[in-house]
Amino acid sequence: MTNSANDSHSTRPAVARTVRSGSVELAVFEQGNPTGPTLVLVHGWPDTHQLWDRVVPLVADKFRVIRYDSRGAGQSTVPTAVADYRLALLAQDLFAVIDAVSPGEPVHVLAHDWGSVEAWEAVCEPDAGRRIASFTSVSGPNLDHLGTWTRRGFVAPTPGKVWKRLTQAVASAYTVLFQTPVLGPLPFRLGMDRIWPQFLRFFEGQDPKMVHSAPTLRADMINGLKLYRANIRAKLGNPAVRRTDVPVQLILGLRDKAVRPVGYEDTEEWVSDLRRREIPSGHWSPISHPEDLARLTTDFVMSVIGRGESEESAAIS
Repeated sequence: MTNSANDSHSTRPAVARTVRSGSVELAVFEQGNPTGPTLVLVHGWPDTHQLWDRVVPLVADKFRVIRYDSRGAGQSTVPTAVADYRLALLAQDLFAVIDAVSPGEPVHVLAHDWGSVEAWEAVCEPDAGRRIASFTSVSGPNLDHLGTWTRRGFVAPTPGKVWKRLTQAVASAYTVLFQTPVLGPLPFRLGMDRIWPQFLRFFEGQDPKMVHSAPTLRADMINGLKLYRANIRAKLGNPAVRRTDVPVQLILGLRDKAVRPVGYEDTEEWVSDLRRREIPSGHWSPISHPEDLARLTTDFVMSVIGRGESEESAAIS
């Protein structure tokens, strides 16, 4: 049982501020334990910072929790050009938030879906460890890693390799529609936002009562499609070599219909310090399995912090 001080951290309302990243203003929200390690939460499509509503109370006693609406979503600036949604700019947004909320002290990142794709881009940047102490990735791959993994399966094909790639291709088939300028936005212009909780129940058995979307959901759905148009073909068609020494934890949803666990087979090649964990969830685990995400993220962050303290002690002695 938590004490009253801890309870106050989990129930205290978030403090809002804005952070500028180039021409974009990002809506940032802070709550939790102000003396704890800083944990930055990054959402994906078509969500906002509200995606983490069920996770935050579970980590607020231990962490200073930072959430923000990504560009094109929620209360943040909505760029109009597709090029403004390139991953390099989204990684720049994450760094801008980190620099604003924790200057001089690296933070821990927990990210989902496109938020995880964005964070992968950031942790593979040179000197990323100066800003990011650890990264927990949920249902969002590094697109360069995924592109390389896909190509390798057809260089020396075997039935098993081809089958794995085909299963991921089928799971990702919706991204082809999302990249089509006219047809992609059509379902969302026709009112997909009104049935979103029911869709998630159909898609992966989510309890509609647990799905709390932002009032900007319809616009977020449409604007967020530019993420797909700006990045999918460019990254998967011409993958770059992207490595990181930032400690990374993969939380793999075994029932994820959109991002299959098989796509992470080669991740150890690109990440020098990798941990894998599996949970019995679908794609939207921050809604359905917040306890698992909170527990695994806390354990991972504490292990990284403990390891750093041990290394400092060894260096001093």
